[in-house]
Amino acid sequence: MKSEELNNGIVETWTPEEVAAALNAGEIVLIDVRTPAEYAFEHIEGSLLSPMAFTDPKNFPTQDGKRIVLHCGSGIRSGRVADMCLGAGFGRIAHMEGGFGAWKAAALPYIATDMATGAPKRMVP
Repeated sequence: MKSEELNNGIVETWTPEEVAAALNAGEIVLIDVRTPAEYAFEHIEGSLLSPMAFTDPKNFPTQDGKRIVLHCGSGIRSGRVADMCLGAGFGRIAHMEGGFGAWKAAALPYIATDMATGAPKRMVP
């Protein structure tokens, strides 16, 4: 994990492997800031959806007990939402480096849409 200290707080950048380990251990809340359509098509199991366009960090859970890690498709939107969180008073927030694309490139499991049936399907590369 890398940390960057900014004027109003610290932004951590986690690798997909670090996020997967923390998610599996129940140590984090993973928030997906992509659009509902992107999330419906494929997402990380256990992640919560809060599209960037409608995100208000005041509605996020506290980080008492579990850290919040944000992710998007590439890491750009989650970085922007991390900045929003710092502006809303969070002292520290994390996001996933490379986003969902990096998660898939790391061959980590996710939920996808089965194109034949439209049903969700676990993908374990």
